[in-house]
Amino acid sequence: QVQLVESGGGLVQPGGSLRLSCAASGFRLDDYAIGWFRQAPGKKREAVACIAADDDSTYYSDSVKGRFTVSRDNGRRMGYLQMSSLEPEDTAVYYCATEWSDCAAAEAGDAEGYEFWGVGTQVTVSQ
Repeated sequence: QVQLVESGGGLVQPGGSLRLSCAASGFRLDDYAIGWFRQAPGKKREAVACIAADDDSTYYSDSVKGRFTVSRDNGRRMGYLQMSSLEPEDTAVYYCATEWSDCAAAEAGDAEGYEFWGVGTQVTVSQ
């Protein structure tokens, strides 16, 4: 019953934009922070962004800061990751996940701090 589903991935040209969505069901999203992670082949899982339950505090990794924007709509039980100025290095499987209240786990790079995970969506940045 508890489920997170990512959507919006696909193929995009370098310099392009893409918006990922994370749809929650089976639980109340209001009290949870929404974290975004990515993993590319041969690389470790990386926390790239997070938005706290209060819809105010956010976290971005240095690699995406200034290019990605995280947002949420609790009424629709949705989280979003707007990605701009995409680079080939952004190619990865992107996951959304939730943790209680704040983004402490994402800030610490601790994926184990998240309770619920989506199955991921592929983002490929290529000409």
